[in-house]
Order: sequence, then structure tokens, then C-alpha cells
Amino acid sequence: QVQLVESGGGSVQAGGSLRLSCAASGLTFGNYAMGWFRQAPGKERRFVARLSWYGGNTYYADSVKGRFTISRDDAKNMVFLQMNSLKPEDTALYYCAADGNQYYSNSYRYTVAYEYDYWGQGIQVTVSS
Repeated sequence: QVQLVESGGGSVQAGGSLRLSCAASGLTFGNYAMGWFRQAPGKERRFVARLSWYGGNTYYADSVKGRFTISRDDAKNMVFLQMNSLKPEDTALYYCAADGNQYYSNSYRYTVAYEYDYWGQGIQVTVSS
């Protein structure tokens, strides 16, 4: 049984930092690209960042470029999201996700939730002004 478990969320003031972690089990971690999505109240789930294992390619939403960094530790089956210079609009439920396809010729597919095979339960991040 595949499980993705997020941790590290919480409340922070604008300008602060948080580091989210996601522990994966029940899958061959190196075979999966890992991503983060977020969902604010009343809004659809949106792509945040993605990191493939093959080539270590990263991909970010424009709204987080330069502020967020995705990384992974394949020895520990974990993926991380370092979030700096947080803004109130970053407030959302953050989800970790795993995609069995490492590469798409159309990069838009990296940002699409239905391309991902497994999901965590989500963790709340709240940024106050």
C-alpha cells in the first residue's frame, strides 16, 4: 500500500519560512517524479513544484519561483519543499504527490493533478500578514 505523509506545516508570518517534508512508502521511490500541489479554500488544486529522479529536473509554478525549492533524499524516500519569503497568498493545504512518469514531452503535463498516481492527505500552511 502506497503512503505519502506530509509534515512540517504550520503558521508563520509573512516573510518567514517553512520546510515541508513528505515521507513515501510502499513504492519504488526512485521510479517516481515527486511533486507538490496546494489548494486554497474555495479554489482548485494547483501545481507548485516537481522534481524528477532521472536527471534531477525541477519545475516550478511562476508564483513560487525564486522562493520555493524542491529537493529529495532517495536514501530516505523523502521529498522536501523549502518555502522562503512566504506571502499570505501562499496560505493553502499542501499536498505531496508521486508520478510514475518521469518525463513528458509537453511540460504542461507536469502541472496537471490527474497525471499523478498517488497523493498525501495534505498539510496546512497559513501565512499571516
